[in-house]
Amino acid sequence: MADKVQKTAVDALAGHLFDGMTIMAGGFGLCGIPETLIAAIREAGTRDLTVVSNNAGIDGFGLGILLESGQIKKMISSYVGENKLFERLYLSGELELEFNPQGTLAERIRAGGAGIPAFYTKTGVGTLVAEGKEVRDFDGELYVMERGLVADLSIVKAWKGDAEGNLVYRKTARNFNPMMATAGRFCVAEVEHLVPTGSLDKDNIHTPGIYVDRIVGGAKYEKRIERVTTRPREAKADA
Repeated sequence: MADKVQKTAVDALAGHLFDGMTIMAGGFGLCGIPETLIAAIREAGTRDLTVVSNNAGIDGFGLGILLESGQIKKMISSYVGENKLFERLYLSGELELEFNPQGTLAERIRAGGAGIPAFYTKTGVGTLVAEGKEVRDFDGELYVMERGLVADLSIVKAWKGDAEGNLVYRKTARNFNPMMATAGRFCVAEVEHLVPTGSLDKDNIHTPGIYVDRIVGGAKYEKRIERVTTRPREAKADA
């Protein structure tokens, strides 16, 4: 088996980027996003991308930098409300958008990774979501058919990973990453800690290495917060 460990994100993506491709990018908001790999795609200049991701980053960070550079042609997403540039590009017709209910998006990705071409769900029946899609009656209830999603490339972010590509995600940073790792024809993972093979607790591996083709250790992560919300400090009582 070829060595999966790569020195840089550019090396990890080499030979697997091309114009017009579909990319799945893990993360939820800015939590668990593959920052280093997104930056490498920006550097590569690959264009006309269809990107499957729950969010589209924010202005100037995450997938937002690919919107700024004009590399994304279409987004398949659930929530994109934190990005003003996204709004402008969509309303001007420069960016295509395929909206999905969040659970439907997650299941479309999971289905794609499991080799399931389509499934039926009650979510969206009788709404704009169902327009143009097959609707069937099962036991007196209507269900809309949704197609599974498969990408040319999946880029995911994990907390720890070993040389075989086994991955462990940290808390809510797990989000969309595990199912996206299974649904890409080629999967590249970036990790905060690249550890020796065999050092991970086998019972706590979230993504088995069989799904990961290349892995790279990231350097410094910003881990920004979309909206910082705090409350005023309480006034100290007089001594």
